[in-house]
Amino acid sequence: MKLAWMDAGVAVGLGFLLAVSPADAASRKDKEAMERLAARYHALNQFNGSLLVADETGIVLKKGYGQANMEWGIPAGPDTKFRIGSITKQFTATLILQLVGEGKVGLEDPVTKHLTDYRQDTGSRVTVTHLLNHTSGIPSYTSNPKFGDVARDPFTVDAFVKEHCSGDLQFEPGTKYAYNNSGYFLLGAIIEKVTGKTYAQVLEERIFKPAGMKNTGYDVSATVLPKRASGYDFKSGQYVNADYLDMGLPYAAGSIYSTVEDLYLWDKALRGTSLLSEELKQKMTTPGLDQYGFGVSLEPFRLDDGKTKLAAVYHGGGINGFSAFFVRVPEKKQVVVALSNVGRGASPRPLSAGVLSILNGVTPKQPLKSIADEVSRILATGTAQQALATYQQLKGSKAGAEYFFSAGELNRVGYDLLRTGRVPEAIEVFKANVEQFPEDGNVHDSLGEAYLAQGNKALAKASYRRSLELDPSNTNAEKVLKEMDAPEAKKAP
Repeated sequence: MKLAWMDAGVAVGLGFLLAVSPADAASRKDKEAMERLAARYHALNQFNGSLLVADETGIVLKKGYGQANMEWGIPAGPDTKFRIGSITKQFTATLILQLVGEGKVGLEDPVTKHLTDYRQDTGSRVTVTHLLNHTSGIPSYTSNPKFGDVARDPFTVDAFVKEHCSGDLQFEPGTKYAYNNSGYFLLGAIIEKVTGKTYAQVLEERIFKPAGMKNTGYDVSATVLPKRASGYDFKSGQYVNADYLDMGLPYAAGSIYSTVEDLYLWDKALRGTSLLSEELKQKMTTPGLDQYGFGVSLEPFRLDDGKTKLAAVYHGGGINGFSAFFVRVPEKKQVVVALSNVGRGASPRPLSAGVLSILNGVTPKQPLKSIADEVSRILATGTAQQALATYQQLKGSKAGAEYFFSAGELNRVGYDLLRTGRVPEAIEVFKANVEQFPEDGNVHDSLGEAYLAQGNKALAKASYRRSLELDPSNTNAEKVLKEMDAPEAKKAP
């Protein structure tokens, strides 16, 4: 007979029990704490997907939470395939660095050296390094409000570069950091030009096959892909199917799918030198502006006690119906991979911070209910005034104890209203958010966008200007203000 608390494979003889070492007991306790934390996130509709946690001893936890397909009730597991969004960028950066190591690409090469049809006035000033560390100044196509109009449409790489990745520079290359999907799209185009192969082929040949990543690839919606998760969003208190996105558009900025198991293999490959030499890995993980390297964030990772910081390499990912977080602590061989098939409403980064905290002896923060969900639930049948009254009531009585309040909560609600054409109510919600967080530049930017949707350019300008005052790095506000001022400038004598 095996005692219930014993791990499988541990024998129990008659008359004696094998002793459990303190380290084993602590490890089991940590695993149980991680499982409880992940289950709590899932119960609050803030995580649905797969989680893997590892340290120097190997995998500590590998488990699915919720469903890979909600219509059919198919559970998520460690081998479920998820779109990983911008985690793709570190794979793109690795391919570029491999080509650098082979002398086929130079980090200081201008874009026009490899993309000869790219506009000379900007492409000759933007280097490969600028593309890798988001300092190019090229407008990011996903920041264009009109991008949603073409998100379902297929494009060739060359056509998309010409139409959506070739705008006027928003700042002098190398002087500012501005997260940029256009830059990584251009890197994919460079990879194809230099190798003479598709980006997907190069990924498979140079990374996935050598690393043994058999369940990772470039996602194509038409392909029948075993164990691929369906994508959802959590809106107004319920799950809904995510909007369709042609996967050729995220391209080298965000079109890879993977599993938690395969991303653990990716971590192992990066520890060695089979894919990148130590010199090239050093280039990848040397922080530039805003502590960003090449395809990875390098800002010290703060644990849930608010004090402990780890030297980590990490990145999040968000794409229609999916969100992800992947953090590595190379010195400790610690890894956390959280992949979710829910986009809006999911919290893979806080969950990752929580389990990484447990791994390092820090008490994790417990997730709270989202006030955005409660406000959205009321807005489904009620008015903005009713929803905001409830917001104020709950903030006064249950903030920090039961509900989570941040600038992002009401912002999420406001954008849901904008998408459904409820512009006046969106403005009310954004105005309330500005009142709650007057020093947050992003909420002023959002209010400006709502005023612009209403056609009120005067108030939109005021909001964008305030946003820029609070956050001078807000290139979106800068761009919109220039566009609004342009017609007036033409009328001037």
